[in-house]
Amino acid sequence: MSSTGTRIGDNKGFPVEKRNVPKRPSQKPRLSKRTAMVRELVGEVMGMAPYEKRLLDMLRVSGASADKRMYKVAKRRLGTHKRALKKREQIKETYGKMRAKAAMASGN
Repeated sequence: MSSTGTRIGDNKGFPVEKRNVPKRPSQKPRLSKRTAMVRELVGEVMGMAPYEKRLLDMLRVSGASADKRMYKVAKRRLGTHKRALKKREQIKETYGKMRAKAAMASGN
C-alpha cells in the first residue's frame, strides 16, 4: 500500500481466484496435400501473373545479382516481407525447372 492508502502494483484491484484455463491449440498454418495440388494445377492452367513474369525476366537478365531488385518488386506487389521472400524463392525455383527442362531438351 502507498502512503495515500490506495493499493498499487500486483495486489491492486478486487481479490479474485486465478482460473485454470486449458491451453489453446496453436493455429500454425499447414499446407494440405489437396491445397498444394490445387495451387499447382491453377499455376499450370493460368500461367504467371504479369508481375511474376517481370520477376522471371529480371532473373533471366541479371542472374544472381537480381535478388534485391526482385525482392523490392515482389514486396511492392504483395505487401509483406515474408510473402516477397517466398515469391522470390518460388520464381527462382520455377526458373531452375525451366532451365533444367531446356537442358534436357537440348541434351537429347
